[in-house]
Amino acid sequence: MEIKRIITTIIGLPLVALVLIFGNKYLVDVTISIIAIMALYEYFHSFKKGKENKSLNIIGYITAISIAFIHIIPEAYILKIIAGIIPLSILVLFLQVIVTNMKYSIKDIAITFFGICYIVIFLMFIPIIRQTVNGRITIWFVFIAAWGTDTFAYCVGRRFGKHKFSKISPNKSIEGCVAGTLGAIICMIIYTVIVNNFLHTNFNYIIVAIIGLILSIIGQIGDFAASSIKRYTEIKDFSNLLPGHGGMLDRIDSVIFIAPFAYFLLMLI
Repeated sequence: MEIKRIITTIIGLPLVALVLIFGNKYLVDVTISIIAIMALYEYFHSFKKGKENKSLNIIGYITAISIAFIHIIPEAYILKIIAGIIPLSILVLFLQVIVTNMKYSIKDIAITFFGICYIVIFLMFIPIIRQTVNGRITIWFVFIAAWGTDTFAYCVGRRFGKHKFSKISPNKSIEGCVAGTLGAIICMIIYTVIVNNFLHTNFNYIIVAIIGLILSIIGQIGDFAASSIKRYTEIKDFSNLLPGHGGMLDRIDSVIFIAPFAYFLLMLI
């Protein structure tokens, strides 16, 4: 399992880096849109209602496809459009209930609407951060906070973890969670030292450390949130897409939660 996990990381990380560093805004938008579609697919099928809710699922996929066109919209209107997706989605979902003569239940609507908010809207903030001032640099704070936390929590928790954190995710320990947060902060500070010295930025180390603390905690909440879905649907992983990691949603559960909060917090630096 560990070998598969390492191989997947070695292959996947450079691909992510290439897109985020060298890709233009349209390539980033399309890439995040594809990731959102894949994550939504896994999410819908985790509830074992992929076929039964086909019409509702399509509404979710349409919102995911919309990420590919974010930067066709004038920048001043992007956040307003994102806010508008929420009431529009509710309207269209309930319209489906009406035109199908209550073929779908409120539970079906809730699952679909939550998927749109949880996956699509949260992921929209990745390309938005990427297009801010110094976005090609600050976007990495999102991934460092998420994957730094995951890596340190996994390594330390596996070796020294003795106090279980929650039955939602039995393999996670308090020791691992603390180590994950400390590791993420250290990684973010190291990254800040590098970009300040070589890319001539002027990020405040104390603010970065505080942001790292907050984002790491949020990322771990995101991890537990995904685990709670898996416990409810009685699955181990969302899919077997990424060997050693599970599905796409398993891999980006922390990133999803971190992205919208990072957008606002990174304004501080």
